[in-house]
Amino acid sequence: MKIAINLASQPFRRDRAMFVASTAVCLLLVGSLGALIMLARADSAQLADVRKEVAGLRSQLSAVTKQERDAEAVLHKPENAEVLERSVFLNTLLYRKAISWTKLLADLEKTLPANVKVINIRPFISGQGQITLDMLVGAEGPKPVIGMYQALENSPLFGGVIQQQSMPPSQAEPLYRYRFTVNYAQKL
Repeated sequence: MKIAINLASQPFRRDRAMFVASTAVCLLLVGSLGALIMLARADSAQLADVRKEVAGLRSQLSAVTKQERDAEAVLHKPENAEVLERSVFLNTLLYRKAISWTKLLADLEKTLPANVKVINIRPFISGQGQITLDMLVGAEGPKPVIGMYQALENSPLFGGVIQQQSMPPSQAEPLYRYRFTVNYAQKL
């Protein structure tokens, strides 16, 4: 009978596969670290270009702002105040004349029900060029006016109806009257 005796202080182990796998993983990690370093450098180079562009745009903005302040200073001098007031007045008149009454009334005719009577229309132009109509309408009852509100809200030309006040019929005016504001989408 033969007995296998290993007289070594540390028996033989099969570690070669683990060393090869560890080496491969280390090489893969070193390669990905190198790729990440290259991407970080490219990103910082792009960021530097963007910072230069932003700095250039800021300097242009400050130059334009300075020019605007200089122009405002010239406009607000006492000798130019009359011309400025007249210019503002004329611009306001031109904006008001820019509203096409024919198109406005045609759009209202397409949208409003037949049993609602338009009594008064006053257009206003906001600072952004949006037209808002202040309208006074009359009807024989509240139902046609509710239908008119729905028609205005569903129309692509009108929207944002806000009722201001309502008045019942009187001896002088036999109709229910409703005052409201509505946005109008006519381009100036």
